[in-house]
Formats: sequence, C-alpha cells, structure tokens
Amino acid sequence: MSSPASSRNHSSQDQQPTHTSMGLIAFAWALVGVPLAYGLYNAVKAASALFGG
Repeated sequence: MSSPASSRNHSSQDQQPTHTSMGLIAFAWALVGVPLAYGLYNAVKAASALFGG
C-alpha cells in the first residue's frame, strides 16, 4: 500500500530556476507596503484619539 504523497508525480526536478529582478521585487513590496503602512498609521492615529491619547 503506497501513500498518496509518494504516488504523486513530482515535476520540480524538471523546472528551471527563475530569476526575478530586484527592482520588480522592491516594486511589489512597495505596492503592498506603502498602503499597509498608511493604513496602520491612520488606525493608530484614530485609536489614540479614541482612547484619549
């Protein structure tokens, strides 16, 4: 009796490594990080006003 994990076809050995440019990675992080930081800043500012800060 073989486990389902061992009977799966693993094609990860056939794949070539991909190279993503550092500029694209930085852009993607900025695309997510800037709105996240802005939202956290506004949430902290609103919470401090709510709780008498």
